[in-house]
Amino acid sequence: MITAELLTELKAIVPVERIKEGEQNHPLGNTSRVKVYPQSEEEIVAILKYANEKGKSVIVEGNGTKRGYGVLTESVDILLSLTNFKGIVEHVVGDMTLTVKAGTTFKELQEYLAEFKQKISLDPYLPESATIGGVIASNDSGPKRLGYGSSRDTVIGLRIVYPDGKIIRSGGRVVKNVAGYDMNKLFIGSMGTLGIISEVTLKLRPLPKYESLLLLKFPQGNIEKIRAFSTNLLDSMMEPVTLELLSPTLSEKLTGQSFFTLAIGLEDVETSVRYQENFIKSILPELAEMRILAPQETQTFWNQFYSNSLNSLEDGSDVTSASLKIGVVNLDVTHVIKDIHLLGDLHNLVVEAHGGLGHGLCQLNLKGAKEDIVSAIQQCRETVQGLGGYSVVNHLPFALRQEVDVWGEKPSYFFLLEGIKKKVDPNRVLNPKRFIGGI
Repeated sequence: MITAELLTELKAIVPVERIKEGEQNHPLGNTSRVKVYPQSEEEIVAILKYANEKGKSVIVEGNGTKRGYGVLTESVDILLSLTNFKGIVEHVVGDMTLTVKAGTTFKELQEYLAEFKQKISLDPYLPESATIGGVIASNDSGPKRLGYGSSRDTVIGLRIVYPDGKIIRSGGRVVKNVAGYDMNKLFIGSMGTLGIISEVTLKLRPLPKYESLLLLKFPQGNIEKIRAFSTNLLDSMMEPVTLELLSPTLSEKLTGQSFFTLAIGLEDVETSVRYQENFIKSILPELAEMRILAPQETQTFWNQFYSNSLNSLEDGSDVTSASLKIGVVNLDVTHVIKDIHLLGDLHNLVVEAHGGLGHGLCQLNLKGAKEDIVSAIQQCRETVQGLGGYSVVNHLPFALRQEVDVWGEKPSYFFLLEGIKKKVDPNRVLNPKRFIGGI
């Protein structure tokens, strides 16, 4: 409950109409005594200075799509929402760069850029709600990471507000910026534990002239054939933007057919896309079936795909939801998706999984009873560790995050991460216990 003292002190920084009582007892945690909505960088600075001086803890939120990700502290003093801090700062069409405020949603940016036949080369989940600041802070990406790269490849500059209110810049606003260390990478994926991203400068890419999606289903479920085909495709001169393996459960949800399915995305001029379609058809394994989706069908498929991401619990239900991000050597994705698919029957769960055979990242969604969720996560981690990979729980109810180590074992370089956090945020003001090892 917000106290009179806290309300009075915050009213000196932000107008009272942009101060609300915090939400309590949310099943995903990340609650607060008070929620504030700054509209300028000056207000963000003032809020952090106040929190740092008064010993108040602060969590940062866009639209809450990452609410169940990482944090081990159920409630803090202040939730700083960036939903009102949005808008385009600068768009240099000729240089194909864009500077934008962190609270702007990804969909808003793509719709704006489409008028100039440009786009941001990222593909986060829940693009209608995800803010660009949240996408960068969590290093979110989807299947098109194969062709697009990640946030670390797209971001060329950041403007950061440190926990003590100081403002720093990393990178710049031009693509050819090679002076000094690439400090952007320090903040990308740090879950907002080192500073609040206020502005992001990104390099853009042209909208593709033509786009299609090839769905290759394997009725016999022969994983080795899928692996061999993918190897041939990756070794060729073709340039798919996605090479994503869907589990039968997810495939049925998206395509209506319950088979292991490869989703191969192609983007280029139409003649190039057609050439690549014909090449893929020529190396198609025996008994595999291929369906080519037209541009409109392709867009519908991807809209449904990116909306199929867990970010809230089933209200009034006994069903528990969990999501894992898994990283392995790229072709080991075939083994991961096959083994994960079997978890459904072993643990009486609904299991939907997909993974990129070109980049090695997998996404696993689980729904079922709490006990089955915990045992499935443990078994999944054993499988992934056996392949030399890692797994991070990026959606789980707060109560279960006390039982499951969401980040897994601390890496050998953890002391570096801990040292940076102590240097930048000695008072542990910002996003406490939101990153690896409870940083």
